[in-house]
Amino acid sequence: MPKIIFLPHNELCPEGAALEASQGDTILDVALRNGIDIEHACEKSCACTTCHVIVREGFDSLNESSELEDDMLDKAWGLEPESRLGCQARLADEDLVVEIPKYTINMVSEGH
Repeated sequence: MPKIIFLPHNELCPEGAALEASQGDTILDVALRNGIDIEHACEKSCACTTCHVIVREGFDSLNESSELEDDMLDKAWGLEPESRLGCQARLADEDLVVEIPKYTINMVSEGH
């Protein structure tokens, strides 16, 4: 079973977290299941960038991003080459190290 290590984020997981996951899970679903409330304004439909994450380790093991995801990512705050939308990035069999960016493009949190 792969693990996702979330790096510390001041608001969402100040201590960081190491979470068990299953192949095929999305980064966002694993986070939400474990109380890390990453924003997801579009309810996981790949129509916003609020679940933007940066995969610091294990990026190449993820499923390939779609053209729609790539177009959405172009709008994300703090975009990096290893950026993905948490709702679209599905795990394979490798562990990941994930950073949740400090900001999203939302002015107000959706409060999910």
